[in-house]
This record gives sequence, structure tokens and C-alpha cells, in this order.
Amino acid sequence: MVARPTAASSGAAAADPWAGRPPHHCAGVDEVGRGCLFGPVLAAAVVLTAEAATHLAAAGLTDSKKLSPRRRAALVPLIRQQANAWGIGQASAAEIDRFGIRPATEAAMRRALQRLSAAPELVIVDGVLPVRGWPGEQVTLVGGDSHCGAIAAASVLAKEERDALIRRLAVRFPGYGLERHAGYGTALHRQALQRLGPSPLHRLSFLRSILPAAGG
Repeated sequence: MVARPTAASSGAAAADPWAGRPPHHCAGVDEVGRGCLFGPVLAAAVVLTAEAATHLAAAGLTDSKKLSPRRRAALVPLIRQQANAWGIGQASAAEIDRFGIRPATEAAMRRALQRLSAAPELVIVDGVLPVRGWPGEQVTLVGGDSHCGAIAAASVLAKEERDALIRRLAVRFPGYGLERHAGYGTALHRQALQRLGPSPLHRLSFLRSILPAAGG
């Protein structure tokens, strides 16, 4: 029987983000790119032992948003070496337009979890929303990337993987400044959209306020 997803309080999270289970039987999952105008939403799932989480924290692992690009890049090989398992998943701009951002984000998370070598006993999801469609037990954890090493590691892998993808796509779709803003809705990006129109990888459902004709 699958337990109902629950939300952990911040105090309980700091003490035991694994809800009483061995850490290496649990996976932390996080996403990046929900608010972008361009490209996929990307997720990562990571399984760490308690010892690996401690070592990575000593190396500076924390919420990817609090890390410099240089520090994130340095942590990636350490995470991959010390993780029991890790997986990356994504959902395309077309899926986002077709199904909506939350279902697409959940699809990316499920794909990341499915790429782990074994299904975890417990999935710890950053934020307040569970991953619908995941058959196993899960908890949501507000501020999870600051309280749980596996989620922090997932946030770093997801951020670095997506940024690298966007840099490659910036060569394919020049003129939008993707290498500078990673697809987020900066003034530079909005001006380029007004000038060039959307590329095939822009999220048309996100562009209605910028390009009314793009939303259909």
C-alpha cells in the first residue's frame, strides 16, 4: 500500500529529512527551469548515504541558488562520484504547452526517478507539491535544498545540466541571448522576442503577455 504524500515541517526536516528511513534508501528530487520562457524544464534525482551527504556538505554543497556557477560546476563531479545513484529527466517546451507547467514538471521528476538504478523507498520532493503519478511513498519538504543533502545535490545537477543544454541551444538559436539568461524572461530576452519572434523551443503558452499571437 502506498502511503499518502505528506509535508514535513521545517523542524522535523532539519532533524530527519528521511522520515526515519536509511538515507541511502531515499531519493531527493528537485527541478529547474519552471519559470523560463524557453526550453525544457529539467529535474534531477539523487540518492546519498549519510556519510556522502556529510562529505558533500563539507565541500560546500547547499541550495544551488546560493552557489556561484564556479562552485556548482566543481560540485558536479563530486556528487556523481559519491552518490549511490542519480538520474536526470526533462520535459520539453512542447509538453509544457500541451499539458501545463506542473504536469510537465512532474513528468520530468518521474523520468529522473525512473533513471535511478533502483526505485527508492521514499522520495523527498523540494517544495510543497508532491509528484503526481509516482507510485511510491513521498514527502514534500519546504526549503528542502537547504535541509536535505540529496535534494541539494539534485538541485545542483539539475541546474548545471540545464545550463549546459541552454548554452548549446544558444548556438543553434542565436540572437535571444540565451547564454546570458538561460531562457528566463529578462528584459533582453523579451526585447529579442519582440524583434525575432519565438523559436521552435520557446514556450508559446508563456508568451501571451509578450506576443499575444503566440498563445493561439
